[in-house]
Amino acid sequence: MNLFGFMADQNDETSSTSESPESASPADASTEKATQGSDTDLEVEDPEKAFAGIMGAELYLEACRLMKVVPVSHFVQNLAKPYMNLNHRGLGPKGVKAIATALVSNATITHLELEDNSILAEGAIYIAEMLRENSSLQELNISNNHLDTAGAEAIASLLLDNVSYLHVLRLSGNNFGEETAPYFAKALMDNSRVKELDLSYNEFSEKGGQLLGQMLDSNTTLEILDLSWNHLRGKGTVALGTGLRGNYALKILNLSWNGVGNEGALALGEALKVNNMLVHLDISNNQINNEGAKKLCRSLEVNGKLKILKMANNPLTVEGATALVTSVRKNPKSMMEEINVSNVLVNEAFIKLLDLVCQTHPELDVIYGEVEGCIAKIPKQHPNPMKMIQNYLKEHKLRLWDFFRNIDKDGNMKIPVAAFRRAMMQQSNIPLNRAQIVELACKLDRNQTGVVDYSHLKEEKLAQKPVEGEIEEEKKEEP
Repeated sequence: MNLFGFMADQNDETSSTSESPESASPADASTEKATQGSDTDLEVEDPEKAFAGIMGAELYLEACRLMKVVPVSHFVQNLAKPYMNLNHRGLGPKGVKAIATALVSNATITHLELEDNSILAEGAIYIAEMLRENSSLQELNISNNHLDTAGAEAIASLLLDNVSYLHVLRLSGNNFGEETAPYFAKALMDNSRVKELDLSYNEFSEKGGQLLGQMLDSNTTLEILDLSWNHLRGKGTVALGTGLRGNYALKILNLSWNGVGNEGALALGEALKVNNMLVHLDISNNQINNEGAKKLCRSLEVNGKLKILKMANNPLTVEGATALVTSVRKNPKSMMEEINVSNVLVNEAFIKLLDLVCQTHPELDVIYGEVEGCIAKIPKQHPNPMKMIQNYLKEHKLRLWDFFRNIDKDGNMKIPVAAFRRAMMQQSNIPLNRAQIVELACKLDRNQTGVVDYSHLKEEKLAQKPVEGEIEEEKKEEP
C-alpha cells in the first residue's frame, strides 16, 4: 500500500458530507481553493495529492480535519521527541487513523503508548498499515483496546511479514481468544524483530498454549513473553514446557494466574533441566502445592541459569519452601538470586537453613511470610545496618563514596542488588548478618528497581552525607 492509500476511503466518505463554502472556516480556504472545480470540496482522484508536500504537525492537522476529529495537542507538541504517551485519551478508530497518517513518515518517535483508547479492530488495521511504512517505531503499547479477532489478525499479519521494526509489543487485555492463537503462533515462528511481547489478560486456553509452545520451539528472537492472566491450565503449560526445551532465546516468562497446577510445574521443571537461557520465571497464583514444588526442585538442582523464581500465593507450606531452598544448596552451579514464596509461614529451622545456604550462595534472597512463633515473641533486636556502616566509616576516616566504589566492580555507580548482597555477605569489616543485609538492600533500593544507585552522592563530605536520609535519621534517634 502507498504512503497515504489507507486514507482514500475516508476522502470518499467525507466528500458526501462536506461543508458548504458559506459555512467553511478560514482554515479550510486553502483546501477549498485546491479542490475548486471538483464535484465536492474534498473529492480527490489521487489520495496522495491531498497530502502532497505536507508533513509532521501540518499533515496530522489535515488528517484530523478529514477525519472530523479534534486534534490532540500533546501529539502536535511532541512530534519531535522519541517518546509519545497517548494513553487513555478516547481516540477511537478515527483519531488513531489521523495519528497513523502522521506517523507514516515520522522519523523521531521510537516509543508509542496508545493504551485504553477504544481503537477497536479498525484502529489496529490502521496501525498495522502505518507500521509497514514507518521505520522508526520500536516500542508500541496498544493494550486494552478491544481489538478482538480482526485486530489480532491485522497485527499478526504484520509480524508474519517481518516488515516492521518493532522490538516491544504490548497487547494485553484485547479479548484475544483461542481463535487468535494460530495467527500469533504462525506469525512469531519466524519473526526476527520482536523481542518483548505482552499477551496478558487475554483468553488463551489449552489449545493456545499448545500453539504458542510450538512457536517457542522455533522462535529465535523473543526474549520476554508475558502470558499472565490467561487460561492455559496444565495441558497448555505442558505444551509451553515442551517448546521451552528447544528454545535458545527466551529469558523472562510470566505465567502467573493461569491454573498451571502440579502438572504444569512438572513440565516446566523438565524444561529447566535442559533449557539454558531462561533467567526469570513467574508462576505465582497457580495452584501449585508442595508436591508440585518438589517436582520443580529436581530441575533447580541442576539448572545453572535461572535467577528469579516467583511462586507467591500458591498453596505451599514451609515444607515446599524448604525443598526450594535445599535445591539451591544442592546445586553448586545455581545462579538463583530470588525465590518469592511471600505467603508461606516459615519456622526457625527454615531460617537456619537459609542462613546456611546463603554462606555458599550469598546473592540469594528468599522472600517469605512470617516466622512461626515470632508474633507472640518480642522480635530480636539488631543494630541498624546503616548505623553500623556510618560508625565504620567514621572509625576508618572513609567517605561513603569509597564504601560504594569498593563494592562497585564495574564502576558505573549502579550495583545490582544481588551483587550488593553478595559483596556484603563476603566482606568481613562490618559484621552484618543475612537479615541485616537484606534490610539494607531494601532501603537502598526503595523503588525495587533491582539496582543500588549511588550516583547522586557527592565527593565532598560523603562520610557525613546520608544515603536516602537513613544515616541522618539515625543521628536524630541518638540521645
